[in-house]
Amino acid sequence: MSHTLSVWLVIAAAIVAANLPFLNSRWLAVIPRQGRKALWMHAAELLLLYLLVGAMGLALEQSGGQIYPQGWEFYATTGALFLTLAFPGFVYRYLFHRRG
Repeated sequence: MSHTLSVWLVIAAAIVAANLPFLNSRWLAVIPRQGRKALWMHAAELLLLYLLVGAMGLALEQSGGQIYPQGWEFYATTGALFLTLAFPGFVYRYLFHRRG
């Protein structure tokens, strides 16, 4: 797999994973639950999915060659980017008022 394709794969996975907790009421989109999820459940899912996308990116980086060591700045930046990617799902769940 080329480096460009793996980068786009991680970006697409991050977009889907960041919005997934807000687009359904199931835990991790698999386990059904009664009623709506609380905000802390969305945050826990976001953290778990951030770690999963990061693990996928790490695995793709390892398959492409040597892993470059990262500092806290990398994780702060990617965490902020993941939260930014989650904004459309947050707006849909909490700020978009449906009629009827």
